[in-house]
Amino acid sequence: MDEQLFFKKLNSLFTSKEIFDFLRSLEIMSDTMASGALQRISEVEVDDNGLKNPEGVLENEVFRALCYQFEFESSKLSNTGLLNALQALIKLCIDPQSTLMASLLSEGEERLGKRQLTDKNLCALGESLLELEGPSFATLEQIMNCMQEKDMEKWSPREMVMAYKILQVTVREGEQYQDLLSRMNNITLTLVSQLSPKFTGMILNSLVVLHQTRAVPLVRALCKHSVKHIPYFTGDELVNVLEAFLYFGHHEQIFTEALETHVPKTIFTMHPQTISKVMQYYCRKMILSKPIFDAVAEGFISRADRFTTDQIAGCIIPFGTLNYLPPSASSLFRKLETVLHAHLNHFQPHTLLHLLHSCVLIQRYPLNFLPKIFSPYFLQQLQAQPPGLDRTVISQLTQLFVTITLECPFYEGPKLHPKYQVKAFLMPYSSLDVHLLKRVKTGLLYLLKKRIYFATEVSTPYFCTVDIEIKLDEEGFVLPAAQCEEVHRRVALCVDGQNRFCVNSHSLLGEEAIKRRHLKLLGYEVVQIPFFEIESLQNGRKMAEYLHKKIFPHTYRLRC
Repeated sequence: MDEQLFFKKLNSLFTSKEIFDFLRSLEIMSDTMASGALQRISEVEVDDNGLKNPEGVLENEVFRALCYQFEFESSKLSNTGLLNALQALIKLCIDPQSTLMASLLSEGEERLGKRQLTDKNLCALGESLLELEGPSFATLEQIMNCMQEKDMEKWSPREMVMAYKILQVTVREGEQYQDLLSRMNNITLTLVSQLSPKFTGMILNSLVVLHQTRAVPLVRALCKHSVKHIPYFTGDELVNVLEAFLYFGHHEQIFTEALETHVPKTIFTMHPQTISKVMQYYCRKMILSKPIFDAVAEGFISRADRFTTDQIAGCIIPFGTLNYLPPSASSLFRKLETVLHAHLNHFQPHTLLHLLHSCVLIQRYPLNFLPKIFSPYFLQQLQAQPPGLDRTVISQLTQLFVTITLECPFYEGPKLHPKYQVKAFLMPYSSLDVHLLKRVKTGLLYLLKKRIYFATEVSTPYFCTVDIEIKLDEEGFVLPAAQCEEVHRRVALCVDGQNRFCVNSHSLLGEEAIKRRHLKLLGYEVVQIPFFEIESLQNGRKMAEYLHKKIFPHTYRLRC
């Protein structure tokens, strides 16, 4: 039968039974046709869970006859027939240790050694070896050496991807492949527009594994190229892309905007790991996307039972970090509580602490789970597992305890032992902007005349730090900052730089929102001095006028 007609008929068949019946009707076929039949069987019979009907395929007499010929006549096969059959049999989960697979692999390696394989053949052999567990590093390196003998600038996208994947597997610590990688990165930059969604994700993944932190132009180009592929990425491909952008610290607004359009449309079919990675991306970039967060909340409510504990934490923690409650918040946190009751002991200790800490940032109090968190056994678990009881972990424990103490005074359960409490919270995302503080101090000095009338970075009994504190007596006189008697009012100025807000937003981060709540509960009058209100003030006098209106909207007096 003519090969063209054969493949046209083969591609119109959609079950292994139809394919086997078709093959029985043929008296003779080439090895290319036979390997093509194996490939078509693997396409229709293999899904994400593996081979759908192992017995119906592997025990079929036609299949066994094909395998017999491939095993015992491997030396007579064309390169295409040999390598296509190898790829199909790997996909069909044939035992790599079987005599059939050993025969095909041995023949492929022999032809490789004799330099009988074309560039396309080299890619096919490399792909097959990478699919096998524990591939031969020596053979992969030999493929790489053969590929380097060709003109790299003439490599196809498939060949370039294969080279990256081989290096990803074979490069070991201390080996000097950076010159080769630099050349590949530069040439790949010219191929970006030709890359499919699959190849885009694979190259980005390789750049991460190979620590190509200097390939910034390539990463930037791949990021822009990824925008048009977002609707077509598989879940794993999108995860690879997001992990690469997180690793390289890269961010393109058009990419995040495209995600914002795509994710809400597909949230109910998207894999939980992909959803979790999307949320991690927005959280790490400090981007509050209400459409995505709202969609993720709805998706979690409807499919929470499909999420692992890490995926649950990955989806919920960003709500607290970025200080956002979706419209479905009540249903979201009821569902979370149900899941926690059912699977509490399955969470890793640090993951559970981080999750519950993020809840209190947005006033969702995990009272039912605090006895476990504050128990000596749980604290020992935290200490025993990396990163142990480091400053961040202790800060989370302390803030959880302080929040319950201040905001839930009716709580009568176990408390956090003092030895696990810090004297000041570690604020990983929103440290004080010293340049902005200096400008505000200059304005206050202009306004209040003397430095003694305000204090900076003042500690409070419940471990919050006040950026600037001003004290007033009962009659409204401003008192010296060091004076402790006759203090009737305390004003806390929050000097908020850009790092205390979500990106391109006036929305405070969760750790800043909770700080303001606590300062108010401690009796402070909280006055916010955000960067976007003062960045246009050019001198001390204008700053003083602004501060006067913010702090003393009616009047003020100094106690001399």
